[in-house]
Amino acid sequence: MGYVLSAVARVLEQPTAWGAVCEMALLAGPLWAAALLGLLLGWAWRPSWAAGLVATADSHPVPSFATLEFWKVQLPARLRAPLGQHAGAAGAAQEQQQQQLEQEQEDAPLLRSSEMANEKLAVGKDDLVNLWRLVEGRDGGPAWIKMMEKALPTLTYQAWRRDPQTGPPQYQSSSIFENANPEEVRDFFGDDEFRMSNKWDDMLIYHKTLEECQTTGTMKVHWVRKFPFFCSDREYIIARRIWKLGGAYYCVTKGVPCSSIPRRNKPRRVDLYYSSWCIRAVESRRGNGGLTACEVLLFHHEDMGIPYEIAKIGIRQGMWGCVKKIEPGLRAYQKARASGEPLSQSSLMAQINTKVGDNFVHGLESNDDKSDIVEAEEKPAKNHIARFLVLGGAVALACTLDQGLLTKALIFGVARRFVGQRKTL
Repeated sequence: MGYVLSAVARVLEQPTAWGAVCEMALLAGPLWAAALLGLLLGWAWRPSWAAGLVATADSHPVPSFATLEFWKVQLPARLRAPLGQHAGAAGAAQEQQQQQLEQEQEDAPLLRSSEMANEKLAVGKDDLVNLWRLVEGRDGGPAWIKMMEKALPTLTYQAWRRDPQTGPPQYQSSSIFENANPEEVRDFFGDDEFRMSNKWDDMLIYHKTLEECQTTGTMKVHWVRKFPFFCSDREYIIARRIWKLGGAYYCVTKGVPCSSIPRRNKPRRVDLYYSSWCIRAVESRRGNGGLTACEVLLFHHEDMGIPYEIAKIGIRQGMWGCVKKIEPGLRAYQKARASGEPLSQSSLMAQINTKVGDNFVHGLESNDDKSDIVEAEEKPAKNHIARFLVLGGAVALACTLDQGLLTKALIFGVARRFVGQRKTL
């Protein structure tokens, strides 16, 4: 109390208004810093029962503080032991049931070509048309804004972004690998086993093939990807298929529904996911006149359940770091292929492609809708630091209550409204 009174007295003793403002800033600055630090630390070391205070909008589970297990944990160890003996049999039965369920999912057989033949393929001709138009710049979307341009001795990388009227930000990138051909790059990106064993994609922590078609090469895959500490891991059910058009490979990967794998609170299911490539041979930048390099045009967007402005900041900061890991991973894959290591099942499936004739292209070239590429770099946002602090605090607070959809929407709405008002000043 004495410290507060003395601080107020110092403010009142200032002869000018500017001096009073500076004194108040010196007083408020440490308080704000302590509040933000306490918020982050409090979230990082939150107790396990805090996640149950608010139920999710999807599953509406019973809050953990209303269960006997919650109150039993709060008791001293000497009192918990007798209760644990009585509840041991029930707990063991529940654990055995959970293990049996997981084993049934692991042992579930793949749907082979004969079973998928009677179903509509998850990835079809319309997806190929959409990817072709993206590659040719004829999808009719907004202009692309250039984000970055980087280079290594054997890798050239460029990236663009655009913001559609609805949905998450969309990204386009061009990666040119020297001394590589389209076939081995196609197999490299489709090899889930090598992704995890080599760890060039260190975000992928689990994968399993759910369905596959030996005729078209279509696959349905279950992925779990690790996200930064302030977010829970994300789960993906994706379908992918590869077409060969001329000398290029068009690889479509997108999120699809799957009723056989139930939704869980963690990892969180990502429904809107699109990540597709065009892999083709290009001339080397070394000027030798031959098509000894391989270009990968990537088009990617997904709704990760994170506010778009926060996601854009994180992707921009981490994009080049992830891309740099692809180069040594590809070289290790080339060495493994040269040494005669056997191909994985997912890599073999990537070699099953649907060939498309030239008439397909002629039928699409009449569409003149084009998407321009803006070569100018992104303009830095005003009050970037202040916006980052406000939105970062909103993320930390929302993650603390990470099971309340309505609460998250309210927090992020207030934060974005505050940031929008600062931009108009």
